[in-house]
Amino acid sequence: MLVKIETYFDGDNWCARGIGEDIFTQGRTLDELHQSVKEAVACHFGDTSEPITILTLNEVKLVDAKASAS
Repeated sequence: MLVKIETYFDGDNWCARGIGEDIFTQGRTLDELHQSVKEAVACHFGDTSEPITILTLNEVKLVDAKASAS
């Protein structure tokens, strides 16, 4: 089973919300957030014999990004 999680920084905490799943968690650091995501996904799906893969989609801000001329 593939679970997609969107992560972003809200100014105070790192947040994660499930895409297509009713999952939300947060953490003060990225390491804390990743641990919280694992726990939230395990809690959401409970006991399952199907392996779970978590894909995180991260918000990234590129400063001074310029398009390359082709």
